[in-house]
Amino acid sequence: MRRAIRWGLLSLGLAGVVTVVTVTPSAATPPSQLTNVVLAHGTDTSHGKVKIRFGTDVVMSQITVSPGGSSGWHSHPGGAIVIVKEGALTVYSPDHGRCRTHTYSAGDAFIERPGEVDDVLNNGSTPYVLYVTLPGVPPGGSARTDEPDPGTCPGI
Repeated sequence: MRRAIRWGLLSLGLAGVVTVVTVTPSAATPPSQLTNVVLAHGTDTSHGKVKIRFGTDVVMSQITVSPGGSSGWHSHPGGAIVIVKEGALTVYSPDHGRCRTHTYSAGDAFIERPGEVDDVLNNGSTPYVLYVTLPGVPPGGSARTDEPDPGTCPGI
């Protein structure tokens, strides 16, 4: 008798799992008249974090820099989430009185923390193209703050 009850409960459970697996996906609603174009896709290779506060603006930009060009020393009030679409760039940052550098290439993504000061150069032979999301911008304010050269990266 116990064996029959166990088999009955097992069969009922298995039937329930099969029902959930086959019915649940059909409950999804497909998009209608929607086009989604992925502009860039990257893998985060940094350890940065960006928090977004309610009521702040979010800005999205495409930035292209020609060979030999630079961003100039700057920061972002709410940080930045960056995807490298094309080319390569080198980020120069002050780090406890020294110059820290990191090179990113197409397919990389990275995060600049709010207020983090850096200068981004194109040391390559082709333009680089970035897609940048800038969260936490003061309402109506600028997504970029020009900064003085910290003097830690001579020659750039």
